[in-house]
Amino acid sequence: MRYMLSYQPDKRFLIEDYEPSYLGLAESGALSQRVEWALEELADCTACPRQCHVNRLENETNVCNTGRYAHVASAFAHFGEEDCLRGWRGSGTIFFSFCNLQCVFCQNWDISQQPAGEERDAEGIAALMLELQAQGCHNINFVTPEHVVPQVIEAIAAAVPKGLRLPIVYNTSAYDSVESLKSLEGLVDIYMPDFKCWKQESARDLLKAKDYPERAREALLEMQRQVGALGFGPDGVARRGVLVRHLVMPGQTDEAEAIFRWLADEVSPDTYVNIMGQYRPAHRVGEHDRHGNPRYTEIGRRPKRPELEEAFARARAAGLWRFEKS
Repeated sequence: MRYMLSYQPDKRFLIEDYEPSYLGLAESGALSQRVEWALEELADCTACPRQCHVNRLENETNVCNTGRYAHVASAFAHFGEEDCLRGWRGSGTIFFSFCNLQCVFCQNWDISQQPAGEERDAEGIAALMLELQAQGCHNINFVTPEHVVPQVIEAIAAAVPKGLRLPIVYNTSAYDSVESLKSLEGLVDIYMPDFKCWKQESARDLLKAKDYPERAREALLEMQRQVGALGFGPDGVARRGVLVRHLVMPGQTDEAEAIFRWLADEVSPDTYVNIMGQYRPAHRVGEHDRHGNPRYTEIGRRPKRPELEEAFARARAAGLWRFEKS
């Protein structure tokens, strides 16, 4: 069965014969070495740019509120992801609880900013991966994995000997450690980073991470180095590469343009970009300060249609041409 995308891939990005690269790592013994690295990382945690240096093996926690084991909020076949990921059988999403960012507008704040679901060890996460594969999902899609990279590595290593054969999607805010990303080389097939904002001031106020733009740029370059531009199988479903998401925020068209120009100039004009129009005020956006003034008036509304159209136009003007609109 051939799945037809809203965007039809160029033959340059066709992947005829796909096999997960983690199979080669497992056969060579390198996958077990990655697990050793993962455990060392948890003992003095620098898994993300927060560089907390807590001993998560002893369940010490800091910003991400996650100790030895990852918290899994849910796992299911997701039909709301990009066309090229959901296909006709869904993307096998595993949502992790908590986050290393504190976005004031987070639409998933009920799982990113407070406890949700249950702790799962490597075998438990591997069981979820294999169940999603058995359901027919096209891929395994780890959502918000930045703070649990070591646990993701453990889970993949546990699932491969039991028959895992699907592409791995790393669905991230892009607030990632380059060293952690390097540890995922050969394990992740598809990187799907957000690029949220360009200015440090916006990152400080809205994400509570002033260094987000710099870290996101470093992360995207590393992702591109590993897997390159997004490629598709003959069925139209993505197999390998980078897919960038940008959520259009009200009043931030100039920041969107800066992001698009950087992607085209520094990553690749062939970068596949999903320009997302579903922003709505959520979580802390309606808060007031101690004087009764709204804290986040600039993002206290949905983006207007002309703003969405302008973002798309500026992406094209920047030299990008592979889009999905949602």
